[in-house]
Amino acid sequence: MTSESAAHSSAQAASAFLPGPILLLGAPGVGKGTQAQRLMADFGIPQISTGDILRDNIARGTDLGKVAKGLMDQGQLVPDQMVNNMVGARLAQPDVERGYILDGYPRTLGQAEWLDSHLTSTAAGHAPLVAISIRVDEQELLRRITGRRICPVCKHIYNIYSKPPKQEGICDFDGSPLQHRSDDTEAAFTERMKAYNSLTAPVIEHYSRQGRFREVDGARSVEQVTAAIESSLKQLRQAVE
Repeated sequence: MTSESAAHSSAQAASAFLPGPILLLGAPGVGKGTQAQRLMADFGIPQISTGDILRDNIARGTDLGKVAKGLMDQGQLVPDQMVNNMVGARLAQPDVERGYILDGYPRTLGQAEWLDSHLTSTAAGHAPLVAISIRVDEQELLRRITGRRICPVCKHIYNIYSKPPKQEGICDFDGSPLQHRSDDTEAAFTERMKAYNSLTAPVIEHYSRQGRFREVDGARSVEQVTAAIESSLKQLRQAVE
């Protein structure tokens, strides 16, 4: 079998598998966004972000969107129940039939419990939600975050430790001065990690207790991490369905 036909067979196998609902977890800098994009391409499923859902409701002027905008304009958090209702409406759309990747939700134990109840009481409940966490050592994450440099023109991303530009501070492609984001600091990273750990610990415990959780090593190559996620996903589906 040629490499081309092997890749085609692999793609067909992936498309035949129904991934169902997936919660993809990962601390800042683990590469969760990259992996979500690869899973979307492999399985033909959407990524569902609560941030995107909020912005969509606000842009369309829905009742929920109007209330949410009012709260956000006052600097207040949108209550769980309002976020739950928006997610429920999004999950009623036809593009989620094969499955979907949740991004940024559920963030709390209350949201996780509501989602479980919602999925079992609707047509979307044929497959239970499974959670997969991408794990990377915190020191490596710190290097990824604080070493990140971005070209403001072509948006190419460098890292001064692992993927530096040929000329320090200059983009290889268009010669623009690279930028260091103001929140890519050790202090900001520490606070983000504290918030992430405190929010996700009970969510992870919830799914782990029910046998619906796996962890993969995110320090390997992008391709290896994708393979580990998809393998874990298939194991979880066999175990819970």
